[in-house]
Amino acid sequence: MTVQIDHALEEIRRFRPSPEFAAQAVAEERLYEEAAADRLGFWADQARSLLTWEKPFTQTLDWTNPPFAKWFADGELNVAVNCLDRHVAAGLGERVAIHWEGEPGDSRSITYAELTDEVKRAANTLEGLGVKQGDRVAIYLPMIPEAVVSMLAVARIGAIHSVVFGGFSADSLASRIDDAEASVVITADGGYRKGRVFPLKPVVDEALEKAEGGTVRNVLVVKRGENEVAWNADRDLWWHESVATASAEHDAQAFDAENPLFILYTSGTTGKPKGILHTSGGYLTQAAFTHKNVFDLHAERDVYWCTADVGWITGHSYVVYGPLANGATQVLYEGTPDTPHPGRWWEIVEKYGVTILYTAPTAIRSFMKLGRQIPHAFNLRTLRLLGSVGEPINPEAWIWYRHVIGGGSIPVVDTWWQTETGAIMISALPGVTDLKPGSAQVAVPGISVDILDDDGNHVEGEGGGLLTITEPWPSMLRGIWGDPERFKETYWEKFGDKYFAGDGARRDEDGDIWLLGRVDDVMNVSGHRLSTAEIESSLVAHPWTAEAAVVGAADETTGQAVVAFVILKASQADQVTDVSAAADELRKHVATQIGAIARPRQVFIVNELPKTRSGKIMRRLLRDLAEGRQVGDTTTLADTSVMTAITAQVQ
Repeated sequence: MTVQIDHALEEIRRFRPSPEFAAQAVAEERLYEEAAADRLGFWADQARSLLTWEKPFTQTLDWTNPPFAKWFADGELNVAVNCLDRHVAAGLGERVAIHWEGEPGDSRSITYAELTDEVKRAANTLEGLGVKQGDRVAIYLPMIPEAVVSMLAVARIGAIHSVVFGGFSADSLASRIDDAEASVVITADGGYRKGRVFPLKPVVDEALEKAEGGTVRNVLVVKRGENEVAWNADRDLWWHESVATASAEHDAQAFDAENPLFILYTSGTTGKPKGILHTSGGYLTQAAFTHKNVFDLHAERDVYWCTADVGWITGHSYVVYGPLANGATQVLYEGTPDTPHPGRWWEIVEKYGVTILYTAPTAIRSFMKLGRQIPHAFNLRTLRLLGSVGEPINPEAWIWYRHVIGGGSIPVVDTWWQTETGAIMISALPGVTDLKPGSAQVAVPGISVDILDDDGNHVEGEGGGLLTITEPWPSMLRGIWGDPERFKETYWEKFGDKYFAGDGARRDEDGDIWLLGRVDDVMNVSGHRLSTAEIESSLVAHPWTAEAAVVGAADETTGQAVVAFVILKASQADQVTDVSAAADELRKHVATQIGAIARPRQVFIVNELPKTRSGKIMRRLLRDLAEGRQVGDTTTLADTSVMTAITAQVQ
C-alpha cells in the first residue's frame, strides 16, 4: 500500500528579493543551470575556486562502492591552511576572524594572523603529546576561542576531532571517548552558562574513570572558569603553560581529500550514539559553497553570527569550517540568550554591527514569547540577512523574525540539512528565490532530492511523503565510525540507492519543499497521516501562542489522537484567565485552519517545553505524558526540571 503524508495548511505569502539586494547578491540563477547541465563538473569547479589544493585532484567522484563515496580522492589539501594560512598569505592577516564575547561581558577580537599563530602553537603541542594523523582527539569545551583553535589544530595535523557538547554528562562523554578511542581530551576547568560557572574538568575526570578503553594519555585544560579542579600531574596539562610556550612555526602537511576530519556523535534509536564520520575535501567544499551563497557572504564587509555551539554540526560547518574557509569575520558568544538580561543577543548584534544572523526556530519562538519590546530596545539596522536552522520554522515565526528582527524587508533563508549531510541541502538563495514563510524551498545547486512514498515511488506533483537524497553529494557522511553495517542499514536499506533522511516533506504547487518533521512525528489519525509540524504551525499562527509542540497519542477510536502543549506569549498570558476556555479556542482554531481531522483531542497550556541543549523539542517525553506512561530518560534535556513542572500542570 502506498501512503502519503496529508497536508491542509496553505501559505500564500510571497516575498520577492528587493532589486537592491538582487543586484549585489553573491548567488546567481546560473548556478542552478550549471549544476543541472553537469553536476560533477559543477562541484569540481566549486572545489577548485573555493579551496586551495596542494595537489590538484583529477577525479571528482568515485561511487564504485555505494554507499561509500569518495570525492576529489586523488587531491591533497590541508583544511586548517584553507581556513587560516592562505588568508594571511593573501594579505588578510589583520582582518578580524572572531569577535568573541564571554557571557560575563569579557571580550576579545582575534585576527586571522593571531588565530593562525595560536593554531600552530596548539598543533605543535598536540604533536608533542604524540598525536599524529588519524589519531582521535576529544574536545569538551565551552564556546571560547580555544574551541575553534583546538578543532583547527587537530585538523592541521591530520588527526580526527570528536567534539562533545559541553553540557553532556560524564557517561555520555565516556561512551564517546571509548567509541572513538581518543588519545587526548581538550577541556576547560569550567565555562559560563546562565550567570554561573559550570564545571567541565571534573566531568572529564569522572568520564575517564568510567571509560573502559583507557586510551586517553593526556588532558589539556584551558583556564576559563577559575573553579577548583583536581589535578593528575602525569596526565593533565594547562593550556596556558603548554600551548602558550609552544612555537608558532608549524609546517602544515597536505593530506588526502578523503582523510577523516571529524567524528560527531548523534543519538541513535538503539541508545548507542552513532559516530557520524566526515572527511576533508568534499566536506569543506560544500560547507564553503553553501556558506558563501546561502548567506550572501561579502567577506570584506559582513559580520556574520551563527549562534550554534561547536558541539553540534551547525557549529562545525557554519561557525568553524565554512566561515573561516571563506575568510569571514564572525561573532562567537559563550553564553545563553537571556543572560544577564533577555536582550543579550540584540545587544551583541548592536555592539558588533552583525549583518548576518543564523539561529534556530526554537530561539526565535522564545523571543516571540517574551515580546518585541526587547529587540526593539536595540539598534538592529545593520542586519541584512537572517537564517533559520534546526527544525521546520512555522510561517508565523518566520514572519515575526523578518518583521521584528529584520525590520520587515530583509531575506530570511530557512535551511534544511542534518549532521549526516554535513552542509545545507535545501534552502532559498537570497537575491534569486522568491521567499515563502515556512518553506525550505529548493535543493541548493548540485544537490538532488526527491519525495517518495513508502514503497519508493516518486510522489508526482503536489503531495507529501518521505524526503530522500538521490545522488551522492560532497559533504555526505562517509559512514558510522567503526560500524559500516549500521551505516548501510540506517540510511540506505529502505530505498537501496537513495539516502533516506528520516524526514517527511511535501512539494507544493510551485515545486517548493516543505519539511514536515521526523517521520516518527507523523501521526495516523483515522487513516490520515498528519504532520506534527503543520498542526504546530497552525497553533502558533493564533495570536495567543508563542510556541507549541504536538504529539500523537494512542486512541481507541481514531488510532492516534492529536495532543498539543502550548506556551502563551508573555503579552497574552495575563489576559487568558480561563485556561479551559483558552484550550477550547485553540482546538477550534486548528479545526478551522486545517480541518476537523486535525482538531487536538487535548490542548495543555504550559510554561515551558522540554528541549535538548541544542534547542530541539523532545516530543518523545510529551508522548509519554500524553499516553499516561512513565516519562522516559530526561538526561539530554537542557533543564530536567521542566518535565516535572509540565506533569504537574497537565494533571
